[in-house]
Amino acid sequence: MKRLVIIAALAANVVAVGAKDIKTVVFTTQPQMHCQNCENRIKNGVRFVKGVKKIETNVEQQTVTIEYDADKTTTENIKKGFKKIGYEVRQVVKQEKKEEKKK
Repeated sequence: MKRLVIIAALAANVVAVGAKDIKTVVFTTQPQMHCQNCENRIKNGVRFVKGVKKIETNVEQQTVTIEYDADKTTTENIKKGFKKIGYEVRQVVKQEKKEEKKK
């Protein structure tokens, strides 16, 4: 019986430790993306920033959406990753995204 309690406690700790703080951030770039090569340059350059999980680009809306592990990186580190490949970025506020959808 004691073994079962200990095993259950250890399993609960493993689950709690494994929980990640995944966040999403949306950026616009300067210079703007205008082709597939721009998208590839961003995806290939920023994917090496520690903690980045997923990168989606949208040339039409001029946005880059990034999912990242907040335990491993910050938006500032992601911005530095963009800077290394020649892009300045600005974080899109949620309100701006809603306005774009209305248009």
